[in-house]
Amino acid sequence: MVYLNKNEFLEQTIEKYSNMVYRLAMARTRNIETSEDVYQEVFLRLARKMPEFESEEHKKTWLIRVTINCSKSILNSSFIKHRADLDENLSFETPERHDIYYAVLNLPIKYRTVIHLYYYENYSIKEISKILKLNENTIKTRLSRARQKLEKTVKGGIENE
Repeated sequence: MVYLNKNEFLEQTIEKYSNMVYRLAMARTRNIETSEDVYQEVFLRLARKMPEFESEEHKKTWLIRVTINCSKSILNSSFIKHRADLDENLSFETPERHDIYYAVLNLPIKYRTVIHLYYYENYSIKEISKILKLNENTIKTRLSRARQKLEKTVKGGIENE
């Protein structure tokens, strides 16, 4: 990959991957402001390091890995542990999407991450296992358990109406 200059490289990368980084940060942190902090940190690291990428897929994987690491760092910080979340007013096309979205956000982080990478970023189990540096069977198990938890949550919500 050859870019004319650093600014062109950064502009094209941010334009192409900004939504992916933000959505993954949101899936992991469940908070708009924290997601914005992660987003900013990911692209600052990219600008500082300016790594050489073998391909677009390598760049995308690097961005996902850095997003996960930044999310983890922020979530483990004492500032985040001692603050209360505000209810975010997000709009959705249908009530079902609203319920599923919040059901996913209520999953433990290890399940939210694999659900996001699998369904929203369209990665295969093999690719997720490489990104997260986990065994493929671990990814399969996490996806299965996440689906079971989502099914219980969504069905439970329908029955309670």
